[in-house]
Amino acid sequence: MFEADDIRDWRGQDVADVDGSKIGSLEAVYFDTASEVPVFATVRIGLPGRHRLVFVPLGGARVSPKQVRVLSDKKTVKNAPSIDTDGELEAAAEPTVFEHYGLEYQPGASGERRLGRR
Repeated sequence: MFEADDIRDWRGQDVADVDGSKIGSLEAVYFDTASEVPVFATVRIGLPGRHRLVFVPLGGARVSPKQVRVLSDKKTVKNAPSIDTDGELEAAAEPTVFEHYGLEYQPGASGERRLGRR
């Protein structure tokens, strides 16, 4: 579980991988719609004019004064499912995000979305 007083306050801060290498900057946080726990973040990566947002799990992540450090390596994150900087995660794409990181995906009891952006 990822714990922070208000992870949304970290928007724009650096996100580093498990080894401390910078991946990109935190753009948004996706919460589990049932538990309200932060599950994924989107990280802005790419060259100017060609940015995209990739998903990275927040489980086990740590915050420090200058960055959020996640447990995934940079290569895995850069190859993760992504959306355009002005895009949204489609409901049908949610399972792919979980699968990329070897995480189990279960929609809500009534089939509702698992992730909500904040």
